[in-house]
Amino acid sequence: MIQRGITRILALAGLALVTGSAAHAAVLPDDRADALYHRYDGGGVTIDGPSLLLRKKFAEKYSVSANYYMDMVSSASIDVMTTASPYKEERTQGSLAFDMLQGKTQYSVSYTLSDENDYTANTASFDLSQDIFGDLTTVSFGFSQGWDEVRKRGDDTFAEPVDRRNYRFGLQQILTPRMMAGLNYEVITDEGFLNNPYRSVRYLDETSARGYSYQPELYPHTRTSNAIAINARYYLPYRAAVHGEYRYYTDTWGIDANTVSLGYTHPWGKRWIFEAGYRWYDQSAADFYSDLFPRADAQNFLARDKELSTFTSHMFSLGASYELPSLGWERLRRSTVNLYYDRINYQYDDFRDVTTGGAPGTEDLYGFDADVFRLFISGWF
Repeated sequence: MIQRGITRILALAGLALVTGSAAHAAVLPDDRADALYHRYDGGGVTIDGPSLLLRKKFAEKYSVSANYYMDMVSSASIDVMTTASPYKEERTQGSLAFDMLQGKTQYSVSYTLSDENDYTANTASFDLSQDIFGDLTTVSFGFSQGWDEVRKRGDDTFAEPVDRRNYRFGLQQILTPRMMAGLNYEVITDEGFLNNPYRSVRYLDETSARGYSYQPELYPHTRTSNAIAINARYYLPYRAAVHGEYRYYTDTWGIDANTVSLGYTHPWGKRWIFEAGYRWYDQSAADFYSDLFPRADAQNFLARDKELSTFTSHMFSLGASYELPSLGWERLRRSTVNLYYDRINYQYDDFRDVTTGGAPGTEDLYGFDADVFRLFISGWF
């Protein structure tokens, strides 16, 4: 099972670059093809693979897109090294989307299937966006339904369902000729088997030579999360732009999180665009998380997933896009080569690295750095 947090990073930081939709409802995406290679390396985990995207408009009212995405994973993370053996696996994902433009209203439907040897996810989505007030305001609504199945390597009888629902609302406003701002709100509900079947928690055990033993994690079967984000973008006189976002997240497991991101985009000549960004993320631990429980079965729910602990991350981003000279192909209007790099630092406040040794509960706190690369080529037809 690929780590969900890392997969999220790749999806947001990489795949979004080639699948982003238009900022306003009244414009369909251009006919376009993208080929992406991504790579994540950090914390003993390496994830890499390709992604392909195709978009096509019809009659200036309809648009169809198809995307293929692959992750090849090699994991020797701290969780794996302490309770299991390193492993390799592969995840493939395919999606189809259809957009329809009717006046100033855009309707979008999509279906995504993601599959790996021990996890299958099906997601259907519907979105609607509407331009109002002289096209200065865009309002959007969306809903997604997910049907997942969790399996376990080595146990053919293990198969648990997960039901996911996502409700979202967005408001985008042009404030001045140079500035626009937005507000986004989403509610996510999860129900089913929500923990990792391979992960364990540790507890104090005087009968063990190392002073502690392990038992399987046990999570609640429901989770509801709420997130609200505000963002703004300001276009500078020399064609550059600055942007920022603040996001607050909270859920019924007791996690509260804050995210602040800042970015700058700078064109250079007629062909180059450079980007730089920074993101700060901080979260509190889930109510049922502990690095070291006082005894076996210490409470109803048990977790030692570091992604549910108290931690802070810093991400620094650099990117460059170069528009290629005309290749002389009649159907190719323009094309670009794009390279992006992220450096992420994670520092955990209450998750300890048991491989460093020491009395239980006094080991060094865990932290690591990760590198994310995305290289993609885009062509407009």
